[in-house]
Amino acid sequence: MRSMRRGTKEMDILLMRFAEARLAALDPAALDAYEALLDENDQDLYQWISGQRPAPAAHAPLIAEIASVAGNR
Repeated sequence: MRSMRRGTKEMDILLMRFAEARLAALDPAALDAYEALLDENDQDLYQWISGQRPAPAAHAPLIAEIASVAGNR
């Protein structure tokens, strides 16, 4: 639910696509990483996913996966 009700429509769409495509297959550690990512600001997340700014190292692998699902990279 947190993937779909972000506050900005762009992030709702991007994270909903990722959640629908990959969430069920994530292991507990990856789910924890995703949960931590959801605590980030939408504006930062959008810039990281769209490639406008590099993601912090802690989030970079997951951001790259989200971007690939969203079709941005």
